[in-house]
Amino acid sequence: MAYSYELNDGSAADLDGDGKYELVVKWQPTNAKDNSQSGYTGHTYVDAYALSGKRLWRIDLGRNIRAGAHYTTFLAYDLDGNGRAEVMMKTADGTVDGRGTVIGDAAADYRNSAGYVLAGPEFLTVFDGRTGKALATTNYLPARGDVAAWGDKYGNRVDRFLGGVAYLDGSRPSAVFARGYYTRAVVAAWDWRDGVLSSRWVFDTDVEGAAARGQGAHWFSVADVDGDSRDDIVYGAATIGSDGHLLYSTNLCHGDALHVGKLDPARDGQQVFMVHESPACYGTAGAGMHDAATGKLLWSVPGNGRDVGRGVCMDIDPAWPGAECWASAGGLMSAGGQQISATRPNRMNFASWWDGDLLRESLDGTGIDKWDPATSSFNRVLEGATYGAASNNGTKATPVLSADLLGDWREEAVLRTADNAALLVFATTAPTPYRIPTLMHDPQYRVQVAGQNAGYNQPPHPSFHLGEGMKPVVPAPIRPR
Repeated sequence: MAYSYELNDGSAADLDGDGKYELVVKWQPTNAKDNSQSGYTGHTYVDAYALSGKRLWRIDLGRNIRAGAHYTTFLAYDLDGNGRAEVMMKTADGTVDGRGTVIGDAAADYRNSAGYVLAGPEFLTVFDGRTGKALATTNYLPARGDVAAWGDKYGNRVDRFLGGVAYLDGSRPSAVFARGYYTRAVVAAWDWRDGVLSSRWVFDTDVEGAAARGQGAHWFSVADVDGDSRDDIVYGAATIGSDGHLLYSTNLCHGDALHVGKLDPARDGQQVFMVHESPACYGTAGAGMHDAATGKLLWSVPGNGRDVGRGVCMDIDPAWPGAECWASAGGLMSAGGQQISATRPNRMNFASWWDGDLLRESLDGTGIDKWDPATSSFNRVLEGATYGAASNNGTKATPVLSADLLGDWREEAVLRTADNAALLVFATTAPTPYRIPTLMHDPQYRVQVAGQNAGYNQPPHPSFHLGEGMKPVVPAPIRPR
């Protein structure tokens, strides 16, 4: 079957140590598949580009890594503190690094008659950010094991992968890779230190924490939820502590969208806003906010017996303290749980700090829109399609990347062109009277950006409240980029 290629999700990291970000971007074939769909796919490629547009290297993941939204998460981050970022991802026999060297057996082909890859070795590889050269390869954790142990026999649930970066010891970053969320879930933390790749810990719902079974989201977030200066893994409706042990489960089960940050400045600590998929599990709480430290449900809206597929939380109305939250069920809610309006805004995919005030704008598809509380409507302030832009991932309508790449605290939006001939980097031209440290130097925001290419990614949130009425920001300690 003939197919072409589309630019897909990306990340940003200083690959060569020159103090500037480069972009790492996934190329996905047009015959990529959801895990629930059978069929063969083309190879997935991962490229690195300078912001000038020059391609630095390409990694070909090969035939034994199936292409699709849930199969490949890559982490671009300075994991060993040498001033240059590495790139880490799941590989297999036949993966070709940026220097043209094949990992494992180039002739191996583990695809079955339905196009799934459910046999053969799985690897985890660290690549040099400057060249794409494979620096170290080991057996992948979490391991596949028995396919049926993940909830089905044909390969849907076993190959649901997520990834992120977390400062699990409070001072140095670790890579975190995860497998499964509908039923069994396994999360593995890795350290890359002095040229050695080692396992830090593995959390498995089959071994410890059965309460976390079925509680994962399509993306996990990272935040220090309990104030001990160590990052924790907010896996959706369950949170795993920095030491690899379960902190709590809300028992509201799986959902697609997840937001973690200082959403309600009136409360201590941080909060989690999440939507949920299964009425039999979530009961009356189709979407809601819970305390990030304890899992206590603070408020919720009913899901009316259906899958609440989308939800977003950002400060769009200066009249209400903190972030406003809404989902594909219920109305527009304040951070404190008060209904502002029974009618919710009609965009809920992504967010961006774009103009000069402290409120956040909607980033949905190729447009950035500002909310007008007086008319309860969005007004377009940027239309990327005018410049040939297109969004990614179907109805999720996400950019390649959105982050504070240039360092004035507003966020740049990276979109592909509709013909996939270029990446477009959009930056605001609006002046601002507010001086805030670059968001990428807030450790929480930075690691949430690092996981932006995983699953159904959601906007990054800093560790402090950024919005109307915010307190002065104390610069966070500078950590590796």
